[in-house]
Amino acid sequence: MNFSSKSMDGFNAPNTITTLTGSVVATQGTMKLTGDLAKLYLDADTQVSRAVVTGKPAHIEQLDDAGNLMQGDAAQLDYDNINGIAVLTGNAVVRQQGRGEFHGEKLTYNTQTALITGEAGGDGLVHGVILPKQKPGAPAPAPAKPATTPAPQPATKPAEGH
Repeated sequence: MNFSSKSMDGFNAPNTITTLTGSVVATQGTMKLTGDLAKLYLDADTQVSRAVVTGKPAHIEQLDDAGNLMQGDAAQLDYDNINGIAVLTGNAVVRQQGRGEFHGEKLTYNTQTALITGEAGGDGLVHGVILPKQKPGAPAPAPAKPATTPAPQPATKPAEGH
């Protein structure tokens, strides 16, 4: 995992926590986390096993296997780096490109399967919008033709006797 921040407190040792503060950006593959503060949990093999990010908002984005972008925002983001599970808590929103979006107090997103589960927000509900699947190969609508003015016609002489 690559990261940048205004300050860092920690060291690269097994079973430790590194704290990043200020303009945090952490990336790994197509996954990107941003926020105000992040705690990176290193496991016994000195690998990042978990990242907890807080912010206004904390943000995650990642491309799925089909190349669609998933974006999530919440007050806190707890990312299980081993299993690819993101838990967004506090006014959580998850958007899936071309598929829809979900809102709740707590949303859990599996970055490997795209499964989303949610818990109610302040109004007691989880909200979502599921977009219809785009039809493959559907032609784009043809542009409207510009209006044309008919060509002038020679004047005809009115018939006599009418």
